[in-house]
Amino acid sequence: MVRIFLGALALTVSAAAAAQSAPPVSPEKQALVQRVLDKMSMDKVGLAMLQAPVAESLRQARAVLQGRVAADKQEAALKDIGAEASKFFEKEAPVVRRSTQAVIAANIAPLLAQRFTDDELKQLVALLESPVKAKFDALLPEIQQTVGQNVAKANQVEVNAGLTDLQQRIGLRLRSAIAP
Repeated sequence: MVRIFLGALALTVSAAAAAQSAPPVSPEKQALVQRVLDKMSMDKVGLAMLQAPVAESLRQARAVLQGRVAADKQEAALKDIGAEASKFFEKEAPVVRRSTQAVIAANIAPLLAQRFTDDELKQLVALLESPVKAKFDALLPEIQQTVGQNVAKANQVEVNAGLTDLQQRIGLRLRSAIAP
């Protein structure tokens, strides 16, 4: 977490230095850039970076408890661990969100203002705010689900056989590592 913050701070400082040498941006262009940024949902990037290690910690906790702790104790421990993870995420998310917003303001907004003309930004805003894009975005979960289900169905026999073999080999390695 500290590394993420320090990295974001370093990027912000270097971008601020670069921004000072950039030509001033008109209020109209700034408004267009902001409309583009609002549609990009960039704040989710920082939250995803925070969520990934939390999810991995939960997965590791589940793996450690599995088979070593009675089912009722396992469930209670996982519930407590999940609550701790949620508390951590709720505490750190605002910090990460603010840091992400600072990085976006210092790095991405000037980049968009520099690389796109006013007319191009207007076209980009029109595209991002288009009802057709909204309709397509609403359809994406169904598209992803359909692809996922059909890929799983098409590869189920081969992948399941491979997974069973992998699990057996992992089991053998674990037993040999644990055996005296």
